[in-house]
Amino acid sequence: MTFSQRLSPEFYRGVHERLRTRFDDENVDAIVVDDWRDVAYVTGFFHHPNERPAAVWVGRDRVVLLVPELEREHALAQGAVVDDVVAFDEYPGVQSPFETLARAVPERGVWAHTPSLTTGRLAEFGSVFPTVTWRLSAMVDELRLIKQPAEIELHRQAAQLGDVMLRAGRELITAAVGSGELPSEAELADHVVRAGSRWMYESHVDVVVVPMLTGGLVYAGANSAFPHGLPSSYRLQPGDTFILSLGGAVGGRYAESERTFFLGEPTHEQISYFTADRHAQEVGTQALRPGAVCRDVNRACLDVIREAGFGAHLRHRQGHGIGLNFHEPPWLEDGDDTVLDTGMVVSSEPGIYVPGHAGYRISDTVLVTEDGHERLTTYPRGIDDVIIDL
Repeated sequence: MTFSQRLSPEFYRGVHERLRTRFDDENVDAIVVDDWRDVAYVTGFFHHPNERPAAVWVGRDRVVLLVPELEREHALAQGAVVDDVVAFDEYPGVQSPFETLARAVPERGVWAHTPSLTTGRLAEFGSVFPTVTWRLSAMVDELRLIKQPAEIELHRQAAQLGDVMLRAGRELITAAVGSGELPSEAELADHVVRAGSRWMYESHVDVVVVPMLTGGLVYAGANSAFPHGLPSSYRLQPGDTFILSLGGAVGGRYAESERTFFLGEPTHEQISYFTADRHAQEVGTQALRPGAVCRDVNRACLDVIREAGFGAHLRHRQGHGIGLNFHEPPWLEDGDDTVLDTGMVVSSEPGIYVPGHAGYRISDTVLVTEDGHERLTTYPRGIDDVIIDL
């Protein structure tokens, strides 16, 4: 049985109505978005972002999608949920692309724009719509914080993808141990990416292709002490600690699944670091619930590592929100006072990084539920589950 990655038109109409309910509260008549993720969130139109602008105008009774002519048929084929699709010929063009939008919408009123709209883009809009009053608004970002049931199912599928990639990585290394030639980080990364893509297309239809459909970080030994180290030609060695930080997007919604593994029986030092990190991840994950404050959850999580005596090896927060972006609000960090709510999806991924030795990180994609939380990623995280026998 295959799973469709496309959300229904009703989902997008619901987004339109939820936006409109905020118009009166913010005293605006419309909102304009141009970030490709916001365009996808509001209309269902996913595209390759480039210099040619694509934008959505949401008014009180109409939704208009502006695209370059080379994307017009693509938007129609995807079934973009809008009232009108209007297209400009080319960019930069003899006229501003937004002149096309001006012929399709009222050229007056108070319009909101998202924080992601650049000052340069806002100036372009202002030159075409001189009688419009512009107001910065986070209403789209705030809607995206709370995932609807259909989006949550996409995140579940994405979490499965991450787990599939972890299993593929372990299977490759286990087979390599038997053959006597261990893979390099780059070879391992290539293998898990291909395994994830294969699973995606075998088990899903209407696959939504976005940047980093499947991917992640693969690093071993001392390289794993760099939290965002990139795969290299380093070949895994017996005794290595190594991290597989993997994931991707289903229907444009992301998830990540990360585990720390040992190539052979770990030393006392390796066990100490791993145990502290696993305990911190468990404490931090258990603290995720409606009403909890992000900064408090983060502090409770990272204090476990500090109390174990490894505070000097902290390099980052507990985690971050996940949605149409791999990293997005809310932030599980001391500086974020966001109150967690049902429907938020976050990562729980404390890490310990020891220069010259190795890094230790365990991450799950976690859904905040009415009565607490649910781990969407399910790959085992106990120490006996991450030792690969030589």
